[in-house]
Amino acid sequence: MTEKITIRFDAAQCLNPAGKHVRDGLSTGLRTGDNLWLSCDERTTIERLTFSDGSFGHHQSFDLREYLELPDGDNSEIDIEGMATTGHYIWIIGSHSLKRKKPRSHDSVKKQMKRLAKIQNDPNRYLLARIPFLLNKETGQYELHKQCEDPDKPGHVLRAAQLHGSKTSSLLTDVLQQDEHIAPFLTIPGKDNGFDVEGLTTSGERIFIGLRGPVLRGWAIVLEVETEEDEKGQLHLKQLTEDRPYKKHFLHLRGKGIRELRIFGEDMYILAGPTMDQDGVIAIYRWPGATRRTEQECMVHAKELERLCEVPHGKDADSGKDKAEGLAIYDEQHALVVFDSPVDARKVGADGVLADIIRLVR
Repeated sequence: MTEKITIRFDAAQCLNPAGKHVRDGLSTGLRTGDNLWLSCDERTTIERLTFSDGSFGHHQSFDLREYLELPDGDNSEIDIEGMATTGHYIWIIGSHSLKRKKPRSHDSVKKQMKRLAKIQNDPNRYLLARIPFLLNKETGQYELHKQCEDPDKPGHVLRAAQLHGSKTSSLLTDVLQQDEHIAPFLTIPGKDNGFDVEGLTTSGERIFIGLRGPVLRGWAIVLEVETEEDEKGQLHLKQLTEDRPYKKHFLHLRGKGIRELRIFGEDMYILAGPTMDQDGVIAIYRWPGATRRTEQECMVHAKELERLCEVPHGKDADSGKDKAEGLAIYDEQHALVVFDSPVDARKVGADGVLADIIRLVR
């Protein structure tokens, strides 16, 4: 059974420089206490909202340029596709994907074909970073810090840090250049079944990265990494296998790519949908005992995954709209789902939008 909850954004903080409203491009969701954290795929910010009187409001936007060194500053989007927390840090990941230009119907056929041949690279997309993240006990709000003292370890400093990256790659994509499954897809745009990050979750020091693409003969991929910090505050990847600083876990989602990941207890919840730019079934799956299973690399067959429910998506006249992108654990029995390109019926007034609350426990 699906219920609705209203999310209200602040009119003074809800537009990006190009004039796009944050509610029109929601890409990931994370709940921490009374706070709901959201991101829009065409901004360099994350958004904090607070639960009050049955809805989320009191919107506060945090500009990530104040905490991190973005390769391209504010000249390009991060395309944030995942957020997660562990310890006193919030983790943030960009899509790491290339994008193909869209043809415009008012252009000539020649110009449309030319645009369809153009592939773009947004340097800020190559981001995997952490930011200190502490609860202010006086206000009840979680707050971001560039640097602060660890409340659990007096004298120990928490500081924002990120994987080293350039305008065309990061340490993550650099090591994947030799991967037998992924390397051929690194030069293919994300919406063409190329390399495309769209999910992030953590379990202790372990970071799980969900890929919307590539999907290989029906199998989606979850990458697992761990990081360590050097004396200069840069993050590096730990060696997790004999020959690689990452693990691969393959999930048979019957052709779907991963849109979001969440760990709750020992289980992993997966929001999955089409990898290509098309309408199609979007569903939530549970991988029971995932945190135990992933001590080793896994091949998870369809029968080992629980298909919990489908999530509504736009079709017919609303084709290309209401695309489920963010999955947050709402409480012990429910998930909260936010949507990219919401239909008009999902919009509330000038600055609000409805999210779905879906029961996961039968």
